[in-house]
Amino acid sequence: MNNSDSQKKLNKLFWGLIAFVVLALALVAALVVYVDPFFHYHTPLKGFPYVVDNQLSQNPGMAVNMDYNGCIIGSSMTVNFDTDDFKELLGYDTVKLSYSGAYPKDDYNILSIVFDESSHARQTQPMGAVFFAMDIPTMTADTEETKYPLPEHLYDDNIFNDVKYVLNKDVLFQYIFRPVIQGKGSDLSEIYASWWTPDYYNIQWVMHTYEEPEKSDVVYTADDVLPMTQANLEKNILPFVEENPETQFYFFFPPYSILYWHNLKQEGFYEAAFAQYQYVADRLLEYDNVHLFYFQTMDEVTDLNNYADYSHYKPEINRYMVECFSDDSHRITSSEQMAKELTKMRGIVESFDYEELFSQDW
Repeated sequence: MNNSDSQKKLNKLFWGLIAFVVLALALVAALVVYVDPFFHYHTPLKGFPYVVDNQLSQNPGMAVNMDYNGCIIGSSMTVNFDTDDFKELLGYDTVKLSYSGAYPKDDYNILSIVFDESSHARQTQPMGAVFFAMDIPTMTADTEETKYPLPEHLYDDNIFNDVKYVLNKDVLFQYIFRPVIQGKGSDLSEIYASWWTPDYYNIQWVMHTYEEPEKSDVVYTADDVLPMTQANLEKNILPFVEENPETQFYFFFPPYSILYWHNLKQEGFYEAAFAQYQYVADRLLEYDNVHLFYFQTMDEVTDLNNYADYSHYKPEINRYMVECFSDDSHRITSSEQMAKELTKMRGIVESFDYEELFSQDW
């Protein structure tokens, strides 16, 4: 065989290999688009065992392409909600769009998609209700700060950077092949639920894992926290309330345990936090489509057997909060009522025997 024939054979082999690679990549991309485990292009395929465990990557697609008229927004304080409860008690087809540790900007990002009128979800149903966990500790974050870097290709409309999705080996193996092999997907009514089993909700576990913050030399005031709280409300939250008067917004202050208030004292934010709660409540109560709930004076907050750490409560409390959304228990309807609840909260904290709690060997 002469050199010319050898070169032709090599060229044919080379281009054959290129064609094979291109075909293989095209098939992978087509499979990802067809199954679409992040719901980026279409609604879920009937019968496919979708695994939903990636808030950053899967929330935007669910917000666009699921069929719903209610959504759950907020931090890990919302992950143990069961959307079946919202259907049963309130009549809403609800999708859970939680972000663990969510900052107000995270809430803004996902709500911008929820209220996008061009989406499948909004073309199918108008937005009926938003259930929003109002975490006061995050309200002093920068208005443009997110908890984690976003996978921008899943949040924008640029089809060219979708290559990061359609040619992603983790998407292929972990979200298509794995659930097919296992034959089991996620229960969409309970997605993102915390890993803690019932055995973890007890005072021994809470105190064994609790790390008391160091005592701060600085005591923060309302002037230190209210400017950023105001900025976050006005930029990341209130525009959605104002621009969607037909949507009902259920804002709630989650029932952190009594240890949360001890942390605030240690960190110098105790008085500042009370000012934040009152300010946020006053602003939210300006709107007719807002339903505000304050759960922090519940009897359960002083019993650490209801918690897995200083703030995360057992799923039964999530169920109870949905019942309250339905019957208006713990609802705040005026600034004066909020002030009374905060006075009650202060009394609970001041009368709690922290010395006794910390004196025991857990």
